[in-house]
Amino acid sequence: MRLGLPRRVFSQVLLMQVAIAAGVAVLATGLFLAPLSKQLDQEAMRRALAIAETTAQDPQITEGVLTTPPTADGPVQKEAERIRKATHAEYIVVLDRRGVRWSHTTPSQIGQVVSTSPEVALAGNEVMEIDNGTLGRSARGKVPLYDARHRVIGAVSVGIAYDSVRARLISAIPGLFAYAGGALAVGALAAWLISRRVQRQTRDLAFSDISALLAEREAMLHGIREGVVALDRGGRVRLLNDEARRLLGIGDEAVGQTPDEALGAGRTTDVLAGRVTGTDLLTVRGQRVLLANRMPTGDGGAVATLRDRTELERLGRELDSTRGLIDALRAQDHEHANRMHTLLGLLELDMYDDAVEFVGEVVGDHRVTAEQVTEKIRDPLLAALLVGKATVAAERGVALWVSERTRLPDRLIDPRGLVTVVGNLVDNALDAVAGALHARVEVELRTERRTVVLGVRDTGPGIPAEQRELIFTEGWSTKRPPAHGKRGIGLSLVRRLAERQGGSATVGTADGGGAEFTVVLPEALTEPELDPVVTEESRQPAAVAEEEAR
Repeated sequence: MRLGLPRRVFSQVLLMQVAIAAGVAVLATGLFLAPLSKQLDQEAMRRALAIAETTAQDPQITEGVLTTPPTADGPVQKEAERIRKATHAEYIVVLDRRGVRWSHTTPSQIGQVVSTSPEVALAGNEVMEIDNGTLGRSARGKVPLYDARHRVIGAVSVGIAYDSVRARLISAIPGLFAYAGGALAVGALAAWLISRRVQRQTRDLAFSDISALLAEREAMLHGIREGVVALDRGGRVRLLNDEARRLLGIGDEAVGQTPDEALGAGRTTDVLAGRVTGTDLLTVRGQRVLLANRMPTGDGGAVATLRDRTELERLGRELDSTRGLIDALRAQDHEHANRMHTLLGLLELDMYDDAVEFVGEVVGDHRVTAEQVTEKIRDPLLAALLVGKATVAAERGVALWVSERTRLPDRLIDPRGLVTVVGNLVDNALDAVAGALHARVEVELRTERRTVVLGVRDTGPGIPAEQRELIFTEGWSTKRPPAHGKRGIGLSLVRRLAERQGGSATVGTADGGGAEFTVVLPEALTEPELDPVVTEESRQPAAVAEEEAR
């Protein structure tokens, strides 16, 4: 068998706690015994001194020393023995200034000089000590003996057998060990209960298993392509994986903060904090569209997962646009067949002039629309977008107008962002007026120095005042969800793109009673002196877009 610590956490914790409890018990016992021995010695010496003082105050002792000789049957010996037996002292020795004994436990020692020097006591001082004498080792107390005139006429020495002191110490050890053993037993029981709790919490795993699980968790959290945010019971962030940092645009400084502190106000914060509940909640963070889910944990916290749907939403919108173009092309194909039949009939009837005029009118309508857009909007991407939207609007029975006040130079810093804003607002306006009589959508783009102001007006039913802020919330929509996913993202993206540039996006009521969206984009244009030189190559994308729109 391999020697060493057991593998299970339960066994290791129990073993270590029992060892600690035993060590503490032994240490406490040792620390208690050391001062106990000294305390017993001090107590024995004080007791000897007290007996000596009591004996020295006895008038019979003083008178006997002054008036009688030192004999075994003298009054001093009798009185000293009486006191010794009453106090259970080992000996009481009374001596004169010459050191001659007047009393002793052994009568033959009376009349002889003491074995230890009595100079300190004869000098008028009290003595407490542990020393060896004729009766062995003892705790001693010595005091001077005074006469009626308070003159030192001798001394009294009292001894307490040291064996009795040692016996008291030894007799205290079993009780002390019993207390220590009881404390150790209580400690062992507490250690077992704690270890059992640890066993349940760790599911009886070994430390190596826990280490492997932690390593696997780290690898999994930082390897998956889904953001994970763990919150404690206080609502503070306690874990972020790499994907969550990327999607939310935050770093390690967010750990220990609440979502409000780490992200600021917004729907993403509300979802992570649990103020907005549900499954597959759409939210926007920066330019990213996220799908969030939040689940509570057993310790009172929560784990939120985030999936990046930006690309999927873009593809979905492209799919919707493609479907719209397909519908428009299908309608144009039908209309084109009708025009070809009309043209064929005119030719068969030899009405050549009417045929030429008919073809000119058909081609001229599209040319005028494209030229009007490109004259007012110099940016090729935005011009191509509006030409295409005009075609789609026409096939849906909606008139798409570009305001006469529209003037947009080719100096956009972020043309793709403005294309996203205009495309979303025009699509929403077309949906709002579809099927209405005299449906019309008007787009206005004007500049104020480096600021671009966009207005999109429609003749639809408008937006109630109580919903004018809700429509900019992620996931909020009154339309039926498309086949590719969810709605409620377009207007949220519009406001986020505007706010990212320090602008705003608002909605009000148009003159005709419909809705009017206004987007202000400060610092959206470059300085005029930094304008790039316009060449034929730079105009080519607009021309291509114009041809495609035709």
